[in-house]
Amino acid sequence: MNAEELFRNIKRKKSFLCVGLDTDYKKIPKLLLHTDYPVFEFNKRIIDATHDFTVAYKPNLAFYEMLGAAGHMSLEMTVTYIRLTYPDLFIIADAKRGDIGNTSQMYAHAFFKTLDFDAITLSPYMGKDSISPFLEVKGKWAIMLALTSNEGSKDFQQLQLEGGNKLFEEVITTSAGWGSVNNIMYVVGATKAEALTRIRELIPEHFLLVPGVGSQGGSLQEVAEHGMNDRCGLLVNASRSIIYADVTNKFEDAARQEAASLQAQMEEILLKRELI
Repeated sequence: MNAEELFRNIKRKKSFLCVGLDTDYKKIPKLLLHTDYPVFEFNKRIIDATHDFTVAYKPNLAFYEMLGAAGHMSLEMTVTYIRLTYPDLFIIADAKRGDIGNTSQMYAHAFFKTLDFDAITLSPYMGKDSISPFLEVKGKWAIMLALTSNEGSKDFQQLQLEGGNKLFEEVITTSAGWGSVNNIMYVVGATKAEALTRIRELIPEHFLLVPGVGSQGGSLQEVAEHGMNDRCGLLVNASRSIIYADVTNKFEDAARQEAASLQAQMEEILLKRELI
């Protein structure tokens, strides 16, 4: 899926919502615990309840890896279910990998060939040769960490360099040349919305994956104001605020309502920008 195809899905669904599948086994409703793969069953029901309001899903690998083989199986089943049932959806592996070339080749094969994700989040701090193997796979995306929303982001990402740029700006400027708008995105936390204006000066055409709207307190309106371009250029992620909107047996209905609310806000933004 290239940038144009992603934008067409955004226009068709009137949404740039990404739902994060940060599925915590301890928070799964008890009625699902008797199933063979409770994590997958939870994901399946969340996906069925929200798919018409979203353009992407983003499983966070930590929540699956902690469960060992059963978690890996649940992840694989989740990706396969989306592929077979809702093939227009964009699937992101929130894995934050980053290693030297031969290891990255194995990661690229694992996530793009074996598991068939569309994209993977990566740390670019080991340089070009740690990212290139992912960019060599046709039709797939590298989503690089640029400016994250955690408190510790100031330790390195916002350091002022001698040339005038901050470190995250240098990372964006350099890495944007490694690929194109059709295979590179950047992660920018919603709680850093004020920095999106500067980021758009550096990469006006690239898509941005923006986590932090919802439970982390990021503002959708501010993200759109500072980060949207003439082809939307945003995937805004919400995880806990949707999938844990209710932890009772009514969790599906609550998740659907929360996703519908965000989609309605996104539709209004897209209409105001005359993108739909």
